[in-house]
Amino acid sequence: MFPIATVGAFWSLIEGPTLMPSVKSACFVIIHITIWIIVPQLCHCPVQATFGTTPNIKDIVIGRCFTYTTLVQPGLRYDCEEIWMQFEKAVVQQSSCNVTEEHYFEMFNIMPQIWPCDSFLFWSKTRMLVHRYAVVFSHFWTLEDTLVGYLFNDLIWCGQEEDSDFDFNFCPAWSTCRTHPVYSLWKQASQNFAEMACGNITVLLNGSIVNAFNRKSMFGSVELDSLNPQRVNYVNIKVVTNLEGPHM
Repeated sequence: MFPIATVGAFWSLIEGPTLMPSVKSACFVIIHITIWIIVPQLCHCPVQATFGTTPNIKDIVIGRCFTYTTLVQPGLRYDCEEIWMQFEKAVVQQSSCNVTEEHYFEMFNIMPQIWPCDSFLFWSKTRMLVHRYAVVFSHFWTLEDTLVGYLFNDLIWCGQEEDSDFDFNFCPAWSTCRTHPVYSLWKQASQNFAEMACGNITVLLNGSIVNAFNRKSMFGSVELDSLNPQRVNYVNIKVVTNLEGPHM
């Protein structure tokens, strides 16, 4: 996989590596955009909840936590049981659209994590590709490689106001409301990840859809605004498209 061309539409605005003034400060951030054509199909469909809470979610989360601290990032010390308790406390006895980022604060506070600069990989509508990319270029880390991302990736959950347990029968799609328990957790996790980013960062966007950059996506609405121009020096934007098109 090699960069083959610069992005046509954007190139008239950004001629190669460009100094872009920061809105928040007088700093400058270098932005470079390339376009790749790739063979794998890009999936740009968000994960939606159509059933109830993932069965055995407690065992899955705690099991993943132990795996993460023994195999993925050995040497890290986290209380997996306490993380679960704080997660459960944030969700149960709450309606499906009444869980905010603040409900998860205590959970995030007991699982802090720091990543080295120049290793942050952001993505939007390139879910399948980005993790393959991160495996090949092993110095990159995505949100799903952090502890919170590893624990809750591809899981569904919601509580029920009248019961002190998760709702295993039905959870609405997490795009239903801005205070959905799944959306709120990923929003806070995304904000934390972006605030931690430093040095040179990379963004993988989908060039086979009309809006490769969407202001309403998690990257466009949360992560982009949470980047600190005092910490980020260079933004390398890679726009990837399916080999058979379309090339938007």
